[in-house]
Amino acid sequence: MAEDNYAEEEMTVELDLEDGTTVNCAVITILTVAGKDYIALMPLNENGENQDGEVWFYGYKEEESDPNAEPELIYISDDEEYEAVSDAFDEFLDDQEFDELMDDES
Repeated sequence: MAEDNYAEEEMTVELDLEDGTTVNCAVITILTVAGKDYIALMPLNENGENQDGEVWFYGYKEEESDPNAEPELIYISDDEEYEAVSDAFDEFLDDQEFDELMDDES
């Protein structure tokens, strides 16, 4: 039973912004695009909610030699790279909606 409860918990990360503020974000998924890993984050307000459906994308890198190390989030400055990640995220959402439809029919 503990595993079921764990699976339903939302994974979050704290993101330090350039202006010095910290934003708590829900981790939506990790995507691989062109051989690189990216993370999709949904910023949450102080009530743990996302009001506007905004999603942020960052490069994602884990320290393979130390599984306990914090993953590194890398700002995506290249527009083409950002667009590729955004497109991959849209495909992820389409797949999720399709999977939910299939689950509903079962």
